[in-house]
Amino acid sequence: MNQVSNNTSFRVINILSYAIPIVVAILLGIRQKLDLGSWTHTLPHINAVINLLTAVMLLIGVWAVKNKKIGFHKICMLTAFTLGSCFLVFYVIYHLTNASTSFGGSGFISIVYYFLLISHILLAAVVVKFVLMAVYYGLQNNIESHRKTVRYAFPIWLYVSVTGVIVYLMISPYYHY
Repeated sequence: MNQVSNNTSFRVINILSYAIPIVVAILLGIRQKLDLGSWTHTLPHINAVINLLTAVMLLIGVWAVKNKKIGFHKICMLTAFTLGSCFLVFYVIYHLTNASTSFGGSGFISIVYYFLLISHILLAAVVVKFVLMAVYYGLQNNIESHRKTVRYAFPIWLYVSVTGVIVYLMISPYYHY
């Protein structure tokens, strides 16, 4: 791939890396919600399943690459990336149409919940660039840069996926529609 294409790709990755977290933050602040119907109430449940499947695909993908099943590794990672993209779309739709749910727990469990939630949100914002770079390098067959990137991308992405499920399980009793 030539330098112009690389520069364009890196520019797009940088724009998305900043735009996605900013858009999500803005969404959370919007008080006037759209009415797209009650089907949007199912999106947190779907997103929890997506997070779980993403974590599974990440773990299987690591197993595949360690066992030199590169084609299978690529399928797993692109599946995890696609799941993450679906998560993002559903997350945006949910927060455009529904107010955020407040956690109803108290005491130590609320400390655990908010620690997991805040670390999940912060790392979800950070991991976007790492994931985009890892996918780009992988698709370009730039294995050295891919390995350097996934050294950071993988554990953060796995943490975000797993904590997404845990946070969902902790807040799900408080969903009221």
